[in-house]
Amino acid sequence: YADVVLPAATFLERRELSRGYGAFVLQDSEAVIAPVGEARPNHEVFAELCRRTGVARDGDPETAEELARTILGTSARAGGLRRELDERGFAVPPEGGHPIQFVDVFPRTPDRRVDLVPADLDREAPHGLYHYQVDPGEPRFPLALISPATDRTISSTLGELHRAPVPLSIHPGDAAARGIRDGQAVRVFNALGEVRCGARLDDSLRPGVVFLPKGIWRHNTESGTTANALSPATLTDLGGGACFNDARVEVQAAGEA
Repeated sequence: YADVVLPAATFLERRELSRGYGAFVLQDSEAVIAPVGEARPNHEVFAELCRRTGVARDGDPETAEELARTILGTSARAGGLRRELDERGFAVPPEGGHPIQFVDVFPRTPDRRVDLVPADLDREAPHGLYHYQVDPGEPRFPLALISPATDRTISSTLGELHRAPVPLSIHPGDAAARGIRDGQAVRVFNALGEVRCGARLDDSLRPGVVFLPKGIWRHNTESGTTANALSPATLTDLGGGACFNDARVEVQAAGEA
């Protein structure tokens, strides 16, 4: 529904200085192909927006090379990191690529011990770091919907690998209580929206929890919607992130009122 679309280049179409996902590795990757169509790297779009809105400052890094130099320059190891990246294509922390907490590395606190209630974070959280919050479920929508990544859908970038319909996983007990059979078409819904897909019985799930993977595409469900259609608009109390795991839903056989 956007009035203006600014298409972003994918990671294959731009240079990227990034940390490995789940690994202690820094890598400087070149683009594989030129950006397709009118797509541009985010940093180019942001730089131009800054110039057009008059908030750009002389010396602001704008190109991929300038940004990489600026980011690396914040480290005391800037020169060494650049050499490692140039020579090997990647760099690792001083402790190596497989550090062990409290053996090779320690928390950056004065006493190198874990601080369970750091004062600044405790002040930042509206109710303090440790505060009980009532479960957002209600009788109409008693099931907790989770939508974590899988080995094929860390993000929607590779979601096209799921060409077949993707089912909702549900515990056999929850399915039986709703008259739902394995493979049956179901409607997953709450006050925000719905997803129509198949059901897959999974006894490894905790009762009361249903699972629809993160990163699937519109073609993977009958309704053309995904778990995003069921996610609340509320934000986390610390960090202001999305509350995806607060989604509460009901599931019924497709066709039921």
